[in-house]
Amino acid sequence: MLRRSVSLAGALVMAALMGLSPAPAAAQEPGAWAAPAAAQEPRAGAAPAGAAQGLGSQTLAAQGAAGVVWRACGGEGVPAGMECGAIDVPVDWSRPRGKQVRLELARLRASEPAARVGSVLGVPGGPGSDGIEDLKLAAPHLTELRRRFDLVAYRPRSNVWGKTAAPSCWEPGVALRDPRDRRDYEAVAAAMAKAFAACRADDTTGLFAHLDGLSIARDMEAVRRALGEERLSLMANSYGGVVAAAYIRLFPQRIRAMYLDGVVNQTEGWPMVNLVTRVGSEQALERFGRWCAATPACALHGEDAADVWRRLTRAADREPIPVTSQQFGEGELTGWHLRNFGFVPDPGPDHARWLTLAEWTDRARQGDGSGFADFALGNTRAWATPAILAMSCGDGRGYTGWAQLRQYRRDIREAAPSFPGAAFDQVGCIGWTEPVANPPRPLEVRGLPPMLGAGALEGDFSWTERFIRMVPGSVTVGYDGPGHVLYLSGRKCPIAHATTYLTELRLPAPGTVCPAE
Repeated sequence: MLRRSVSLAGALVMAALMGLSPAPAAAQEPGAWAAPAAAQEPRAGAAPAGAAQGLGSQTLAAQGAAGVVWRACGGEGVPAGMECGAIDVPVDWSRPRGKQVRLELARLRASEPAARVGSVLGVPGGPGSDGIEDLKLAAPHLTELRRRFDLVAYRPRSNVWGKTAAPSCWEPGVALRDPRDRRDYEAVAAAMAKAFAACRADDTTGLFAHLDGLSIARDMEAVRRALGEERLSLMANSYGGVVAAAYIRLFPQRIRAMYLDGVVNQTEGWPMVNLVTRVGSEQALERFGRWCAATPACALHGEDAADVWRRLTRAADREPIPVTSQQFGEGELTGWHLRNFGFVPDPGPDHARWLTLAEWTDRARQGDGSGFADFALGNTRAWATPAILAMSCGDGRGYTGWAQLRQYRRDIREAAPSFPGAAFDQVGCIGWTEPVANPPRPLEVRGLPPMLGAGALEGDFSWTERFIRMVPGSVTVGYDGPGHVLYLSGRKCPIAHATTYLTELRLPAPGTVCPAE
């Protein structure tokens, strides 16, 4: 049985989308698979067992009157002064007095209370990432912002789901692949529909069908009310862009300011999200080739490394490479698997990831695909598990039909010819059994305050910029290098711009670019 913590699930989601493959075991990069612990230690500030990670009974109406009961957080790695609390919200917001789910909260109070402006609420990515862990990571870099704001975080319902989903929800529904024709597409959809139905039947939380962005946006509004704030300032990252867009749809009048860092723009539809991603991968492949040509330590030095990669994937499409993973057993790598789970757009510190990529590519063309085995086979299984897919299928992530997939194939061959085939993150959702609660559609932006975005020019800038440009008067700051979610990486220049914007509502000049740090 495949069972992963939700934090790892979120890491896999973004690691695969951004192309972060693992480095050798001695220095694993984020997103690599690790064996699950026999039992998780309680997280810092967690409520008593059976409460914080499970379902509560307190109604939102009673809770709204009482606010949040804050207490000092416990545990290791907790910033000084961090307080923890919790609220209960409906699992199904159409039944406000039905079953409830408890969301843990954390806050760092403004360090200069007399100058306090309000609260900044973090909107985590993943989906399924832990906003409290984000705050713990970012807090040392947000001291200037904290002078004027309470910094508030929450563990979203998708994080709760990842800890409480039934064992059957972690069983892959299919051997994830690029459907070769309509019949194969329908076979994948039928297999996944069966897996989704089994997961829902075993789900005792009720969350399975209520993990969409609109549900999480309503949770955020409950947090705002519990905090007693008239309006919120928001910092969203990565998949949190889906939730941010949902909050804009439902509660635009409650937004004071919004900072978006490396966010996806689901409103354009997932095929467009993946086209933008793969165009970035195509550009990164060319950079990889130029770097290798100039780097004697590259295992492909003296060759056209980008072309070696293309030839490897084409050959693997014709004749898959057999591999054995200590964790996942025997399997095979097609070119589709390598393109989706093998290439690394981000070179990593000192180009360590690209050094590893070149070495593994050289070995793979000689028939040894072991370097790619764990990450590729692990993701192939993960992206076919209802537990992970349920966190985004309700946001319309699957292809709407065979015709849409065929059109995507035509578009990707033109836009990013080195990365053809179906987008892995959309394939599993094609068998989704529930109504799509939050389908991609245009966003109404009239009356919204100007927003600030940030993104790495060699990474997620295009994602963010396509979101930000929908809102008149908004600006996206570029970061002249690779990366994903700059404020969680402690990048000083983007953080300084975010602090000025959130504090003074003042935007930098259009076209502003931060130097690499």
